[in-house]
Amino acid sequence: MQTTRTVTRPELSSIVRPLSWRTVLATPDERVGLAQRGLLAGIMFPHGAQHALGWFGGYGFEGTYGWMTGTLGIPGPLAALAIFTELVAPLFLVVGLGGRAAAAGLGAILAVAATTHLSNGFFMNWLGAKSGEGFEYHLLGIALAIGIVVRGSGALSLDRALVSAGRAERTSARRGSP
Repeated sequence: MQTTRTVTRPELSSIVRPLSWRTVLATPDERVGLAQRGLLAGIMFPHGAQHALGWFGGYGFEGTYGWMTGTLGIPGPLAALAIFTELVAPLFLVVGLGGRAAAAGLGAILAVAATTHLSNGFFMNWLGAKSGEGFEYHLLGIALAIGIVVRGSGALSLDRALVSAGRAERTSARRGSP
């Protein structure tokens, strides 16, 4: 006697869960995340300040925007978003607020920027021996960003504090505490 076996497929909603703010902000209490945040913010804030504010010998928003749209061919709204992200995302990283999103934004910018440096080779131009800069700097920034996106903001972050506060609030509500 042959038996028939019915195979049911799980519903997509049981496999792919919608992201909640807790999922996006959840982060372990690790000093590595803190170090990665600090390094990426410390590298990208001065770079963003060059592009957006003209600090540290940069061209400011107008000059950078013109270069991105004219020379690189980046659409205007994306160029403006990149300049804004380079300035603001490092500030979010410093305090650990939305670390994954901030790091993802910076990682994407660095990935695009790396493609504009491919023709210059791998190495930076530390000694002025060639024209243009390579993409090694970009790869380091991307690696830091990936670590933050995967693991979260780490120790001493607002992300961690917000998730902990939400957890405490849910626990109190379940117990009927005010």
